[in-house]
Amino acid sequence: MTINPDLQGRSYPAAEMYEVGREKIREFARAVKATHPAHFDVDAAAALGHSDLVAPPTFAIIVAQRADAQLIEDPDSGIDFSRVVHADQRFTHHRPIVAGDRLVAELHVDGVRAMGGGAMITTRSEIFALAAGADAVAAGDDSREAVATATSSILVRGEGQ
Repeated sequence: MTINPDLQGRSYPAAEMYEVGREKIREFARAVKATHPAHFDVDAAAALGHSDLVAPPTFAIIVAQRADAQLIEDPDSGIDFSRVVHADQRFTHHRPIVAGDRLVAELHVDGVRAMGGGAMITTRSEIFALAAGADAVAAGDDSREAVATATSSILVRGEGQ
């Protein structure tokens, strides 16, 4: 199956919410060798003006990849994940991610470019924090705060590549 060129311009709505926990931040920080005390100690984070532990900048990939999965799993995309090579990843942060954030991401397919028998696909995940607290949700407050933009490029190799 070939990559659907009509993917360009397509958007996928925010899917499941991801709740950022302190231990998730600590585990991620250890995994990426981020050693700043604000990733591990609430008092250190508070001293920098954060409401809770602050995540390393690349933590946004967790939420972005959940959004990317919608594209990969879309049968109309023509993407065979076994043929995918990650080409580029960039983050633009609008504010730090902190423990307690409830994050969602909308995925936008910004580019599809044929390359040989394959294609380069560029996506953008707009990551938002949802309004805090059960009271806000119960009251119908679905307001969102921009947290980060993750831009990714994948190369989908063609047959025989």
